[in-house]
Amino acid sequence: MKNKTNNTTNEQTGKQEALPFSKSNFTLMIAGIVLIFSGFFVMTLDKEEFGFGFLGLTLGPAIAFIGFIFQFYTIFKKK
Repeated sequence: MKNKTNNTTNEQTGKQEALPFSKSNFTLMIAGIVLIFSGFFVMTLDKEEFGFGFLGLTLGPAIAFIGFIFQFYTIFKKK
C-alpha cells in the first residue's frame, strides 16, 4: 500500500525532485552530438571510390567514435 503521508508532505513543502542531468550535462551532450555529426560529415568528404580514402576509413569514424565516448561520459557524469 502506498504511503500517502509522504506524498502530502512533499506537496505541502513545495520541494521538487532534482533532475538527473544538470545544465552542464545538456551542454556536453550537445557537444557530443556535434562531434558525432561532424564525424559523419567528414566521412562524406572523402573523394575516393566508395569512401575508401583516409577521410572515409580513418578520420571520420575516429571523430564519430570520440563523439560517442563523449556522450557516454556525459551521461555517467555526476553534477
